[in-house]
Amino acid sequence: MDFPCFGASECTDTPWGVKEYADWLLKFMDASGLKRPHVLAHSFGARVAFKLFSSENSRFDKLVITGGAGVVKPRSPQYMRQITRYRRVKRFFPRFAEKHFGSEEYRALSPLMKKSFKKIVNEDLKECAAKITAPTLLIYGRDDTVTPPSEEGETFNSLIAGSSLELMDGGHFCFSEHPNEFNFKLFRFLTES
Repeated sequence: MDFPCFGASECTDTPWGVKEYADWLLKFMDASGLKRPHVLAHSFGARVAFKLFSSENSRFDKLVITGGAGVVKPRSPQYMRQITRYRRVKRFFPRFAEKHFGSEEYRALSPLMKKSFKKIVNEDLKECAAKITAPTLLIYGRDDTVTPPSEEGETFNSLIAGSSLELMDGGHFCFSEHPNEFNFKLFRFLTES
């Protein structure tokens, strides 16, 4: 399945945050008759999983996160100066600002998805992660610069009681860069009692 506004799915009429995606996924599970599934989530999907497992833990079995996001880092003075510059430029030259500020990924989004993106990346999910009681495996690529294991992985590992953090070669998509190693870790975790 593709989340709304992702892949081949239709888009929503309003910007969604993590909660709206989590609510949608619960409805999808109910409509599909899914009972206590294992969940494997990557990057943005991890945000949704953290939200779901923190409030609906009994509806799921085991959780596997790879390249999981959801930690809002303190804003550096350089970052704040960049935001201030963007807002000033946007006031007088909105088209220029939209083309030259923000990541390439952000600039490629539709106006609606830009609003969703802002809601999503500004929600810190550490509190949600701390409420998770399901068996959890965190797998991060050692060279992941999108969700660095030293920032995201170690933080979530310290918050989720009993979780395990495993590092492997590769970056943000380590599961596709080294599928045999990833699948071995996944199989071992899902089949252990």
